[in-house]
Amino acid sequence: MIAESILQGRKVRLRPVEESDLSLFVRWFNDPEVRYWLGISEEPELSMDSERGWYEEMRGDLTRIVWVIQTMAGWAIGNVELRDIDETHGRAALGIAIGEKEYWSRGYGTDAVKQVLRYAFEEMELRRVELYTDEDNVQGIRCYEKCGFEREGLLRARRLRQGQPVNCLIMAVLRKDR
Repeated sequence: MIAESILQGRKVRLRPVEESDLSLFVRWFNDPEVRYWLGISEEPELSMDSERGWYEEMRGDLTRIVWVIQTMAGWAIGNVELRDIDETHGRAALGIAIGEKEYWSRGYGTDAVKQVLRYAFEEMELRRVELYTDEDNVQGIRCYEKCGFEREGLLRARRLRQGQPVNCLIMAVLRKDR
Protein backbone atom coordinates (compact mmCIF):
# COMPACT_ATOMS: atom_id res chain seq x y z
CA MET A 1 0.00 0.00 0.00
CA ILE A 2 1.26 3.47 -0.70
CA ALA A 3 1.77 5.31 2.55
CA GLU A 4 -0.83 7.97 3.14
CA SER A 5 0.98 9.53 6.07
CA ILE A 6 3.95 11.85 5.85
CA LEU A 7 6.30 11.23 8.76
CA GLN A 8 8.70 13.95 9.89
CA GLY A 9 11.90 13.24 11.77
CA ARG A 10 14.92 15.33 12.72
CA LYS A 11 16.88 14.56 9.55
CA VAL A 12 14.35 12.99 7.21
CA ARG A 13 10.85 13.26 5.92
CA LEU A 14 9.06 10.06 4.88
CA ARG A 15 6.58 10.56 2.09
CA PRO A 16 4.41 8.35 -0.11
CA VAL A 17 6.03 6.61 -3.07
CA GLU A 18 5.16 8.18 -6.42
CA GLU A 19 5.43 6.57 -9.82
CA SER A 20 8.16 9.09 -10.67
CA ASP A 21 10.33 7.50 -7.92
CA LEU A 22 10.58 4.19 -9.79
CA SER A 23 13.60 5.28 -11.85
CA LEU A 24 15.43 6.01 -8.58
CA PHE A 25 14.53 2.56 -7.26
CA VAL A 26 15.86 0.93 -10.42
CA ARG A 27 19.13 2.86 -10.11
CA TRP A 28 19.53 2.19 -6.38
CA PHE A 29 18.60 -1.48 -6.41
CA ASN A 30 20.79 -2.27 -9.41
CA ASP A 31 23.86 -0.74 -7.75
CA PRO A 32 26.03 -3.69 -6.61
CA GLU A 33 27.06 -1.91 -3.38
CA VAL A 34 23.44 -1.24 -2.41
CA ARG A 35 22.26 -4.72 -3.45
CA TYR A 36 25.04 -6.34 -1.43
CA TRP A 37 23.10 -5.96 1.84
CA LEU A 38 19.63 -6.60 0.45
CA GLY A 39 17.67 -9.80 0.14
CA ILE A 40 17.39 -9.11 -3.59
CA SER A 41 21.13 -9.49 -4.15
CA GLU A 42 20.70 -12.79 -6.01
CA GLU A 43 17.68 -11.72 -8.05
CA PRO A 44 17.91 -10.40 -11.62
CA GLU A 45 18.50 -6.68 -12.03
CA LEU A 46 15.40 -4.54 -11.94
CA SER A 47 13.89 -2.88 -14.99
CA MET A 48 11.40 -0.06 -15.27
CA ASP A 49 8.80 -2.64 -16.32
CA SER A 50 9.46 -4.80 -13.25
CA GLU A 51 9.30 -1.75 -10.99
CA ARG A 52 6.04 -0.59 -12.54
CA GLY A 53 4.64 -4.07 -11.88
CA TRP A 54 5.85 -3.91 -8.27
CA TYR A 55 4.34 -0.44 -7.89
CA GLU A 56 0.93 -1.53 -9.15
CA GLU A 57 1.00 -4.64 -6.95
CA MET A 58 2.18 -2.69 -3.90
CA ARG A 59 -0.61 -0.10 -4.26
CA GLY A 60 -3.22 -2.77 -3.46
CA ASP A 61 -1.20 -4.76 -0.91
CA LEU A 62 -2.66 -4.15 2.53
CA THR A 63 0.19 -6.06 4.19
CA ARG A 64 2.84 -3.46 3.37
CA ILE A 65 3.35 0.29 3.63
CA VAL A 66 6.23 1.92 1.74
CA TRP A 67 7.68 5.41 2.10
CA VAL A 68 10.41 7.31 0.27
CA ILE A 69 13.09 8.71 2.57
CA GLN A 70 13.86 12.35 1.81
CA THR A 71 16.40 14.71 3.30
CA MET A 72 15.03 17.94 4.73
CA ALA A 73 16.25 19.58 1.51
CA GLY A 74 13.86 17.31 -0.42
CA TRP A 75 16.37 14.84 -1.92
CA ALA A 76 15.10 11.27 -2.17
CA ILE A 77 17.80 9.01 -0.70
CA GLY A 78 16.10 5.66 -0.04
CA ASN A 79 12.99 3.86 1.02
CA VAL A 80 11.62 2.20 4.12
CA GLU A 81 8.71 -0.14 4.57
CA LEU A 82 6.62 -2.15 6.93
CA ARG A 83 5.79 -5.48 5.29
CA ASP A 84 4.09 -8.68 6.29
CA ILE A 85 1.76 -6.54 8.40
CA ASP A 86 -0.43 -8.77 10.53
CA GLU A 87 -2.77 -6.57 12.53
CA THR A 88 -4.48 -9.60 14.10
CA HIS A 89 -1.22 -10.59 15.78
CA GLY A 90 0.09 -7.02 16.03
CA ARG A 91 3.32 -7.45 14.10
CA ALA A 92 5.18 -6.40 10.97
CA ALA A 93 8.64 -6.63 9.44
CA LEU A 94 10.82 -3.63 8.64
CA GLY A 95 12.88 -3.12 5.51
CA ILE A 96 15.08 -0.14 4.71
CA ALA A 97 17.56 0.83 2.03
CA ILE A 98 19.54 4.02 1.68
CA GLY A 99 20.22 4.05 -2.03
CA GLU A 100 22.32 7.21 -2.15
CA LYS A 101 25.62 5.97 -0.73
CA GLU A 102 26.88 9.42 0.27
CA TYR A 103 24.15 9.35 2.95
CA TRP A 104 25.31 6.06 4.50
CA SER A 105 26.41 6.19 8.16
CA ARG A 106 25.14 9.74 8.65
CA GLY A 107 22.03 9.05 10.77
CA TYR A 108 19.42 9.26 8.03
CA GLY A 109 18.51 5.57 8.26
CA THR A 110 18.29 5.71 12.05
CA ASP A 111 15.95 8.70 11.89
CA ALA A 112 13.79 6.98 9.26
CA VAL A 113 13.54 3.77 11.30
CA LYS A 114 12.59 5.72 14.43
CA GLN A 115 9.76 7.45 12.56
CA VAL A 116 8.43 4.16 11.17
CA LEU A 117 8.55 2.55 14.62
CA ARG A 118 6.67 5.49 16.12
CA TYR A 119 4.03 5.07 13.41
CA ALA A 120 3.87 1.28 13.85
CA PHE A 121 3.47 1.43 17.62
CA GLU A 122 1.43 4.62 18.09
CA GLU A 123 -0.70 4.85 14.95
CA MET A 124 -1.09 1.18 14.00
CA GLU A 125 -0.87 -0.07 17.60
CA LEU A 126 1.35 -2.98 16.61
CA ARG A 127 3.14 -4.79 19.42
CA ARG A 128 6.20 -6.09 17.52
CA VAL A 129 8.37 -5.03 14.58
CA GLU A 130 11.06 -7.44 13.39
CA LEU A 131 13.71 -7.57 10.72
CA TYR A 132 16.32 -9.83 9.22
CA THR A 133 19.83 -8.57 8.54
CA ASP A 134 23.10 -10.13 7.49
CA GLU A 135 25.22 -11.11 10.47
CA ASP A 136 28.12 -8.99 9.12
CA ASN A 137 26.03 -5.86 8.43
CA VAL A 138 27.75 -3.81 11.12
CA GLN A 139 26.31 -0.45 10.00
CA GLY A 140 22.78 -1.78 9.82
CA ILE A 141 22.97 -3.57 13.16
CA ARG A 142 24.29 -0.41 14.83
CA CYS A 143 21.33 1.54 13.41
CA TYR A 144 18.79 -1.07 14.50
CA GLU A 145 20.19 -1.30 18.03
CA LYS A 146 20.06 2.52 18.35
CA CYS A 147 16.37 2.23 17.51
CA GLY A 148 15.71 -0.38 20.20
CA PHE A 149 15.95 -3.62 18.22
CA GLU A 150 17.39 -6.59 20.09
CA ARG A 151 19.06 -9.65 18.64
CA GLU A 152 16.79 -12.66 18.98
CA GLY A 153 18.56 -15.34 17.04
CA LEU A 154 20.89 -16.41 14.28
CA LEU A 155 19.54 -18.00 11.12
CA ARG A 156 22.38 -20.00 9.62
CA ALA A 157 22.87 -19.82 5.83
CA ARG A 158 19.55 -17.90 5.56
CA ARG A 159 20.25 -16.35 2.17
CA LEU A 160 22.76 -16.22 -0.63
CA ARG A 161 24.95 -13.20 -1.30
CA GLN A 162 27.14 -13.35 -4.37
CA GLY A 163 26.42 -17.07 -4.49
CA GLN A 164 27.62 -17.73 -0.93
CA PRO A 165 25.43 -18.61 2.09
CA VAL A 166 25.14 -15.82 4.62
CA ASN A 167 24.00 -16.03 8.24
CA CYS A 168 21.27 -13.59 9.20
CA LEU A 169 20.21 -12.15 12.51
CA ILE A 170 16.59 -11.81 13.43
CA MET A 171 16.09 -8.68 15.47
CA ALA A 172 12.92 -7.21 16.96
CA VAL A 173 11.61 -4.37 19.06
CA LEU A 174 8.46 -4.61 21.15
CA ARG A 175 6.13 -1.70 21.87
CA LYS A 176 6.19 -2.54 25.60
CA ASP A 177 9.99 -2.14 25.67
CA ARG A 178 10.06 1.37 24.21
